[in-house]
Amino acid sequence: MSKPIEASIVVVDDEPSIRDLLVASLHFSGFEVNTAASGSEAIEVIEKVRPDLIVLDVMLPDIDGFTVTRRIRQEGIDAPVLFLTARDDTQDKVMGLTVGGDDYVTKPFSLEEVVARIRAILRRTREHVEDDPIIRVADLEINEDSHDVTRAGQTVELSPTEYKLLRYLMDNQGRVLSKAQILDHVWQYDWGGDAAIVESYISYLRKKVDGVEVTDPDTGEKHKVTPLIETKRGIGYMIREPKR
Repeated sequence: MSKPIEASIVVVDDEPSIRDLLVASLHFSGFEVNTAASGSEAIEVIEKVRPDLIVLDVMLPDIDGFTVTRRIRQEGIDAPVLFLTARDDTQDKVMGLTVGGDDYVTKPFSLEEVVARIRAILRRTREHVEDDPIIRVADLEINEDSHDVTRAGQTVELSPTEYKLLRYLMDNQGRVLSKAQILDHVWQYDWGGDAAIVESYISYLRKKVDGVEVTDPDTGEKHKVTPLIETKRGIGYMIREPKR
């Protein structure tokens, strides 16, 4: 018995070898896949298929991936876009997020990383579509409507930037985010690109979110909650439920 299709995806890349690898990997992971080899073909396929997500190479032979994204947004197609960039270029990332992209992967990439990014984006977008304003990781909750944050039932007061950082971590729970990605998404390039600001705000968040004290119902003693924010040295930061 074939497994159910997880989502419909359009893969756009002018290199047949990359396109074929992505198609094989995504099919194996349970996705329905359509492809295009150019920007103009991509627009036609996307308008016809109306996919759940688009994997889109930035450098295409006719019109680039940014222009494709602008065109489909003008047509009212709001499917999330995962950009494939040929180099770790900040300008590409700025442009990609500005025109309405959702994330980016730098070539060369691992197929496992692409599948993980796709599932993370779909999880985020589907949660928002389902109109549940609550994002949860263990006993930490964010209410996207009221911007209230609670940990173990206790209110946590956050600044707007701290809230934005926490939400980005929670949207990507279980996934390590680099300082560059956090700068891109939280500060949106308004900051001068100093990674030290990320370290400072992670420290602020830890004190507030992981510093909450709770009372043990059996002993009556107070203790701090189990930390949720993790540092992966040399890589970045992540938030996830504690291992049991």
